[in-house]
Amino acid sequence: MSQIKIPIGPQHPALHEPESFNLILEGETIVDAEVKLGYNHRGIEKACESRNYIQDIYLIERVCGICSHSHSTCFVQAVEEIAGVEVPLRANYIRTIIGELERIHSHLLWLGVAGHEVGFETLFMYSWRDREIIMDILALISGNRVNYAINTIGGVRRDITSEEVAQILANLQTLTERTEFYLKLVNDEPTFMGRLFGVGKLSKDMAISMGAVGPMARGSGVSRDIRQDDPYGVYSQIGFKIVTDDHADVLGRVIVRVNELLESYRMLRVLAENLPEGPIAVKVPRKIPAGEAIARYEAPRGEDIHYVRSNGTEMPERVKVRAPTLANLASIREMLRGGYLADFPIVVAALDPCFSCTDRAIRLVDGKNDHVIDWRQLREYSIGWHKQRGVELSKIGC
Repeated sequence: MSQIKIPIGPQHPALHEPESFNLILEGETIVDAEVKLGYNHRGIEKACESRNYIQDIYLIERVCGICSHSHSTCFVQAVEEIAGVEVPLRANYIRTIIGELERIHSHLLWLGVAGHEVGFETLFMYSWRDREIIMDILALISGNRVNYAINTIGGVRRDITSEEVAQILANLQTLTERTEFYLKLVNDEPTFMGRLFGVGKLSKDMAISMGAVGPMARGSGVSRDIRQDDPYGVYSQIGFKIVTDDHADVLGRVIVRVNELLESYRMLRVLAENLPEGPIAVKVPRKIPAGEAIARYEAPRGEDIHYVRSNGTEMPERVKVRAPTLANLASIREMLRGGYLADFPIVVAALDPCFSCTDRAIRLVDGKNDHVIDWRQLREYSIGWHKQRGVELSKIGC
């Protein structure tokens, strides 16, 4: 059978951000796919080099509107390691609370998008209704529905009051009951299951080989979560269950995210009920000492990595971000192969992609055409950084 190439994007109704896909078809079956990046590059990494560390926190938040707290926390954790700063316990609790609220709103948003992509508009409306509860709580705590500006180097800028804690706890039972209904629905509703089961297959071995992260990996049975593999905040103190599923398709990714919602509700209850007293920030030097560090953070979409290099001034010499979508994008060809053209929107949506995050992660070259830092150098630094801490990356599938 002859093959045809169908371009989708960079502007297309199925894509909420500009990105280019070329699908190779035999009839209605996708036999291969080409992905082209670069339509959303905003130069945030380079802009960080001409601003001080405090200004960079607000800039880094703009890497992604949905995951703004993930990126700012990852960035300040790297800077705090270079500066040798120990964050107060209460501040770490607050960071973790905001992080889980962000995870909940992201997963509820994605669940609605998944319903929309397969024509299940009722699920879309219900899940986005529930997301508003979380957005209102975030607005109550931070003053903003997005870009919460909670973090600063050495702690957090805003405290959580007892009234705000009560507001969190008051909504958890309602959200838990509604999410349990969604879990039953995605496991029992035949039309919904029929559109997701066996679609976008990615085996466990292939997920590991492709370096998939977050719900993408866990939906293929890979038990990998930075909150447990390389704990930060107070995750090592509260404990949690890594949610996995063995369907290894879009249905498995839905089930993982819905179960993660339930786990986040449980963690939020523990965090809110055990929020300790104490300061929310410590003083840090205006000029961060020379050094470099890598921080890892489990964003809603998966592992977020920030590399920061300081030269001893008030501005960083280098900032590099590896967003989770970039790690997951390598899997898209495997997930599309053998599927139908009509399934393209939900297969791509299953990544929960953020292309503006991804397109910011590029290789920079200086005026002499020398690499400032490339992926090989970053990988070698990462391996050495983990070895110093007794972590062999090969043991966690890297």
